[in-house]
Amino acid sequence: MTPNTLTERYVHEVVRRIPADQRDDVADELRATIADTIEARDPAVQGAAERDVLTEMGDPIRLAARYADRPLALIGPDLYPAYIRLLAVVLSVVLPVVTVITVVADVLDGVGLGAIIGAGIGTVLTVGAQLIAWLTLVFALVERFGKRGATRGARAWTPDDLPEVAGTGSRTAAIGGLAVDALLLGLIIWQYTAQPYVADGGERLPLLDPALWSGLIWPVLAGLAGLVVLGLFRIAAGRWTTPLVAAYAAASALFALPMAWIFYSRQFFNPAFLADLRHGLAAPDAFYTVATLGVLAVTAHDVYKRFRESRA
Repeated sequence: MTPNTLTERYVHEVVRRIPADQRDDVADELRATIADTIEARDPAVQGAAERDVLTEMGDPIRLAARYADRPLALIGPDLYPAYIRLLAVVLSVVLPVVTVITVVADVLDGVGLGAIIGAGIGTVLTVGAQLIAWLTLVFALVERFGKRGATRGARAWTPDDLPEVAGTGSRTAAIGGLAVDALLLGLIIWQYTAQPYVADGGERLPLLDPALWSGLIWPVLAGLAGLVVLGLFRIAAGRWTTPLVAAYAAASALFALPMAWIFYSRQFFNPAFLADLRHGLAAPDAFYTVATLGVLAVTAHDVYKRFRESRA
């Protein structure tokens, strides 16, 4: 057969991609299959028949992969579900832990707030990219060099693996979140009105800075009140909806932004309370830095979680 015919070019493209010890047998098999299929077509259009047969046989790269029992995908369908599940666990558990450790280490070293935020963002980006890259590499190597079918029977999927639909199984969590918001709102008001701390001289003091009641505490209280009301609406609706999440994000920002500023500007505790407590004990700077970042991070996480629940 002429080396430059469509058939020979097709056979060459297939066999050059498979192990050498299989090439002769596969080449003979392909030539015979192509010739038999062409012969079964209309002999008056042999040239067109050859082209049609090769088109039906498909891309020679895919055919070679089937002969070599080698996957074309980086991670095939047998491993892909496990890859996605493990990737989700790594990014939702390992990455936050590493980020928190990095931030706490910077706080203890006395690094400034801007540098801490930059280090946190840098850790998320660099460590996240490393985790994704290395996990993908491991699964790709297993896909490429692991035994065919070795992973298929490792653990069969069952209906028990199905997660609950967001919004239908989280009523208890919604009630718990509502209770926390209501309790925090009540505690802030109570500590100001009841002034629970009794100083050495018998004077009763609030725990939080009384100056907050001239400004910043009011948006905090309004945000908490909004979260309580929205929690009630969410329980009544049975799930988070897009309008509820939008209102939740606004109420969360109304609470979190001034609260973060209160921590950052060291206005949280009543100075008289700190002066009397253990003879002038002052809250360390690290406390305020961690509290500032914590309020912002927790609030952002909660808003994102509600958004995901509304889209489920």
